[in-house]
Amino acid sequence: MERSFPDASPRPEPAPGRGRLDIRLGFCSERGARERNEDYVGAWLGEPGRRAAQGVIAAVADGVGGAKGGRVAAEIAVRGLIDGMLGQSEALGVRRAAARAIEALNTWIHGRGRTEPALENMACTLTAAVLRGRRLHVLHVGDTRLYRLRGDTLSQLTQDHTPGRPGTSHVLTRALGAAETVRVDYTEEGLQPHDRLLICSDGVHGGLSERRVAQELGRREAPEETARRLVQAALDTSVGDNATALVLDVLELPPPNQVDLESAIDVLPILPPPRRGAVVDGFALDEMLADSRYSRVFRGRDTLAPESRAVVLKFPKPGAAAEASFRQAFIREAWVAARVRSPFVGEVLEPPPERRTCLYGVMPYYGAETLERRIFRGPPPGLEAGLEIAVRLCKGVAALHRACVVHRDIKPDNVLLEPGGLRLVDLGVARLPHLEDFAAHDAPGTPSYMAPELLAGASPGDERSDIFALGVTLYRLFSGGAYPYGEVEAFSRPRFGMPASLVSRRPDLPAWLDRNLARAVAVAPEERPADALELLFDLEAGMGRGAPLRLPSRSLHDRNPLLFWRVLCAMLAFLLLLLLAWR
Repeated sequence: MERSFPDASPRPEPAPGRGRLDIRLGFCSERGARERNEDYVGAWLGEPGRRAAQGVIAAVADGVGGAKGGRVAAEIAVRGLIDGMLGQSEALGVRRAAARAIEALNTWIHGRGRTEPALENMACTLTAAVLRGRRLHVLHVGDTRLYRLRGDTLSQLTQDHTPGRPGTSHVLTRALGAAETVRVDYTEEGLQPHDRLLICSDGVHGGLSERRVAQELGRREAPEETARRLVQAALDTSVGDNATALVLDVLELPPPNQVDLESAIDVLPILPPPRRGAVVDGFALDEMLADSRYSRVFRGRDTLAPESRAVVLKFPKPGAAAEASFRQAFIREAWVAARVRSPFVGEVLEPPPERRTCLYGVMPYYGAETLERRIFRGPPPGLEAGLEIAVRLCKGVAALHRACVVHRDIKPDNVLLEPGGLRLVDLGVARLPHLEDFAAHDAPGTPSYMAPELLAGASPGDERSDIFALGVTLYRLFSGGAYPYGEVEAFSRPRFGMPASLVSRRPDLPAWLDRNLARAVAVAPEERPADALELLFDLEAGMGRGAPLRLPSRSLHDRNPLLFWRVLCAMLAFLLLLLLAWR
């Protein structure tokens, strides 16, 4: 049995978790009835912490029978491909790096086969799978094969380079080292968690039907055991060739990047929105919740999920401007959904790509009212109930900020109140790292919740502008709907002075809450809490102070500076008149 695992030395692996490529791999190779085993199998499993960027490389090569040096060619091909790809910059991409490596390998194998009598005419087949990020890159020449089992469906991802005529299945039209140049098939596929890959020599697939291969892979036993069962089953047939199988299980994938999302979204058409009662990709549309110029929203059921899960679906309407903005919103929400897991942030559901036929967004149906509706129906919550909402909302914003996500449209309409919980939703205008963004003067948001620097076009939005919107939202919650600076009309340029005192509207609330919210909506960004956690700590510290404290009476200067100076000037003028009259 020949095999090569360049990374086989023991070393610690990071614990499974979000944000990494997690795979399990096993193999088996036997010579069967042949005098020697001319197959060669090898894999590179990546360095801990860098696997998603470097990629995983797995390959099987089969030395061409009837020629000398077949096993040597197979070993050179597998080892050379792995070493050649790892020796090049990751920025080249898989296709270019592989092309350079294979071109050099073909020249080397072909040259040695023509100059060394012991290796005369040596050549081999080669099939390799390169897993990088969320993509599978397939490199193939010859009649080794790559299969993928997804769910219960087995797909052959390579095509044999044989004439295809009866009695010629053993004849190769392409092989590595057989000629001065070689044309290698390259394909790229999306990966999904729980995909199972099989790379095997013709000694396996030549003796087993696809049904038998699918049956063995479908047992979902450990990769090593599955590979052993496939090889043993092949040896039990009359083929009598070397038999090699490498099985790779995809357990977890890193979050999608911008390129992944854009490539997946760009191919989805935007169709005229459906009507109530329709079924789209297994989603039954039960009730229309909203119908605007740009989109139509339904409450529905995922009939393909266990227990018919309730969902909300948002369909964009065709139109150039609306399409562009919806695609960007879809990318942002999918990016956040893949990286942020918080009970205080709304989920975005991702149907499998093969299920989706057009572009739409899906999220769970929470059956909750918005915070705006809660404010509107009144009465304002008491201190304890209001702080429960405030703390949860701060935690949701903090979860986004930890992932370097700026929401940019925090407001009561985008907060769903669940029984015993809360969800911050609508991340379609969020600011994400490394993603094309709006210009600063076009920063999105709702005017009454936008920080002064956003309205002035001086910033595209950051954590402190989110804190301002969070402060306005909490002020409205406790005040019963009032705004600290008054409601701001669209396209207007408000003048920011002192925020209206919260306790002047709610004398039953403590002074520390008024001070904390006033700080959150401070005009100068540097005077606000640095992030949501700091505001959360301030609120929790206030909660621990016991009985609410009342604000000290504010001076006339603090309450109305203009009136203060008018009164002072009037008093000075009166004193001056008295002095003149006395003289």
